[in-house]
Amino acid sequence: MKKIVVVDDDKEIADLISIYFKNEYFEVNTFYESKSALEYLLKDSPDILLLDIMMPEINGFELLTEVRKNSYYPIVFISAKNDQLDILNGLTLGGDSYIIKPFNPLELVARVKAILRMQSAYQVSKEMNNKFKYKDLELDYETRKCTLKDNVINLTNIEFEVLKLLTKNQGVEVDSETIFRDITGDDYYNKACNSIATHIRNIRIKLGDSFEEPEYIQTVWGKGYVIKKDN
Repeated sequence: MKKIVVVDDDKEIADLISIYFKNEYFEVNTFYESKSALEYLLKDSPDILLLDIMMPEINGFELLTEVRKNSYYPIVFISAKNDQLDILNGLTLGGDSYIIKPFNPLELVARVKAILRMQSAYQVSKEMNNKFKYKDLELDYETRKCTLKDNVINLTNIEFEVLKLLTKNQGVEVDSETIFRDITGDDYYNKACNSIATHIRNIRIKLGDSFEEPEYIQTVWGKGYVIKKDN
């Protein structure tokens, strides 16, 4: 169940909004003044915040500024202020949308659902971009965790960087010089040293991969290394 917070000192409007979202199976927390709303929001984060601007003590712009110091959930302004400068100010400060009173409650519900769908899609996309999966091999770029068949593989920092580079270029042949330059930042590469081949060999051993017919990192003779894409 999605959690929504409504902050509006107009009790009639706040209660109307609450009814519509409860009918759509949202968990609704309603505040008729901004001070207690801010105290709540600094401790607990909803999925989305609906916020009036013209309120005593702490106005909507000020409340948003405080919330945005630590939180990034969607915030929608609902206000009778229809001046373009107010709208631009609200969006510039970190608001995700701006709805002018009076409004159609059904349109508000539809817009909130659309924003939450976009938020959800973004989170999934972000999570996917931070992870790589190929057959039974998984690499988490953020936590630097490598697993094979759900077993953690302990890689050195350099081995992780080599594997990360190859996974981010899946399907592309990457030569040893490029790998060396990318993980060390050094333009000098001594082919006689062949250190990259040693790191590749160690990674294969840890993955239990075959040297003759590797399942994960394949050698392209005279060109470099590649993790092929799934067929």
